Amino acid sequence: MSDSSKSAQKAPRHNCDTCDVRHKAMCAAVGHEHTDQLQAIVSHRDYSPGQVIFEEGDPADYVFNISDGEVRLYKLLPDGRRQVTGFLTPGDFLGLITESSYAYGAGAIGAVELCCMKLTNLERLLSDIPPVRERLLDMSRDELAAAQEQMLLLGRKTAREKILSFLLYRHKHLDRTDSDASIDLPMSRTDIADYLGLTIETVSRTFTALRDEGLIELPNPHHVIFPDLDAVRDAADAA
Repeated sequence: MSDSSKSAQKAPRHNCDTCDVRHKAMCAAVGHEHTDQLQAIVSHRDYSPGQVIFEEGDPADYVFNISDGEVRLYKLLPDGRRQVTGFLTPGDFLGLITESSYAYGAGAIGAVELCCMKLTNLERLLSDIPPVRERLLDMSRDELAAAQEQMLLLGRKTAREKILSFLLYRHKHLDRTDSDASIDLPMSRTDIADYLGLTIETVSRTFTALRDEGLIELPNPHHVIFPDLDAVRDAADAA
């Protein structure tokens, strides 16, 4: 665990039965009869905006559920450039690996609260409560699908299509309906550029162009409204 993780302040213990995101998290597979067992192995940490949760190569001793806030995942290239590989929201799982160290870095976008579990305790939970294993497998499938979508974004789409597809994916990931045609974007334009393989200048120009076309509204840089979601979907899939 990185120094910043060690220094993160522990919050008071939460009640798993009343957790707002339990239905989305790995814990959804833990029946109420096992809640005490779950709470006994979970601790809680708060992270400040921009704080590192762990770095690539840190010992992978813990796994995490995001209970509040958003997390960016990233890898650093040898020349110092950064590739953002994903954004995680409340209910998402973080830190599951096949090696002894984390294969990527993770940092808080805004204020973040995590439920933390030692990897050894997770392994025991998987053995004791088999539905948790199935739940993690389902979440891993979703993560693979997201990775495949990003490969398509990076390799085959224009800057305009990349940004529209990113906004639509976020709308879907946040479980928004067509009647709730808006999303928050807590990440910076630099984060979005590093995720889509674009320059920040291209991202900023494209957001402005989409606004001028009427495809999106931007009350502020961190909130997007879709006047016509079908038009956005058509534009994102344009050849």
